[in-house]
Amino acid sequence: MRLAILGARGIPARYGGFETFAEKLAIGLTERGVSVTVFCELGEDASPASYQGVALRYIAAPNLGPLRTILFDLRSLWTARKGYDVVYMLGYGAAPFCLIPRLWGNEVWINPDGLEWARAKWGFVAKSYFKLMEWVSVRVANRVIADAAAIAACLRKRQGEPKACSVIAYGCELVENPPATEELAEWNLTPGSYYIVVCRLEPENHVLEILEGFRRSQSGKRLIVVGNHKLQNVYVAKLLGACTENVQMIGTIYDRDKLAALRFYAFGYLHGHSVGGTNPSLLEAMGCGNLILAHENAFNRETLGENALFFRDAVQLAEQIDEIEGASIEAGKLRAGAKARARACYQWTHIVEQYARLLDATAAIREASSAPS
Repeated sequence: MRLAILGARGIPARYGGFETFAEKLAIGLTERGVSVTVFCELGEDASPASYQGVALRYIAAPNLGPLRTILFDLRSLWTARKGYDVVYMLGYGAAPFCLIPRLWGNEVWINPDGLEWARAKWGFVAKSYFKLMEWVSVRVANRVIADAAAIAACLRKRQGEPKACSVIAYGCELVENPPATEELAEWNLTPGSYYIVVCRLEPENHVLEILEGFRRSQSGKRLIVVGNHKLQNVYVAKLLGACTENVQMIGTIYDRDKLAALRFYAFGYLHGHSVGGTNPSLLEAMGCGNLILAHENAFNRETLGENALFFRDAVQLAEQIDEIEGASIEAGKLRAGAKARARACYQWTHIVEQYARLLDATAAIREASSAPS
């Protein structure tokens, strides 16, 4: 079975959730005997032909602003039209062009990655475009792969029943050995002295509500926000205006060791995402055994079960922070429960195995359909 993974910027992962997902899935399937190629953006850095057994194929992406990603995906889909059995597109921004590999007899899977059209940063034109792409994706793909049952339910409600739909979550690493505490020195932090937020600074991630809730609380700890606070937009300006002396914006952290230490030693992880499915940042917090306070919505509930506290607004978040620090809530039980759920449901070995079974089933169907009658 020959699989092409498209839609990520490339591996090894340096940027975000899709890249980490592509890396872990590709390496895991390669170890199981699948021939995997990951399509990568051609950049100025070295372009190795492979990474841990995974073939890498590079596609130039013209710097044309918002069109850059769509053109990269289009070129990738055109290149992937030959030589593969399954073409797996991450994201649906270029959904109509997924017909290209299908015309050459390939199976095409699309992962919608949440409700892109619902993001507050998009204007009317962009929202309309992504709604159209969602509609196209469920009709063009041989199979839609949702990373959460709640995403699949939203697609069915809005678009009707896809031809085939699988629910396979993202995965996470379990942190069993404590990272070096020296990694915290850059920010003058000590274990348990701070809460942490790791996200894009966008309205649907409820960062402003988190800042307001933390300000309302009686906490004497610090709040560390990992995200690009140098963006020049109205929302980030509001966030910077809401910061108090015990809130520290530290920017985006790509160093894995530093980010792992920041997560692991946090007193609590505050998670405001509301339009995605199984969020990678939330899974990482679970894998660290963090105490998690998450925004109340179907996606976070599905991921966490009962192993977290859930807040609807800043007032409720402030109350929960005070209750935790007043020891009226069993924080240890929530931490252990979150990590146990990560171990049971979201280890990469489990996720890769689900994809391997799906590929085996697809190979069997293709073989049966091509056999002489």
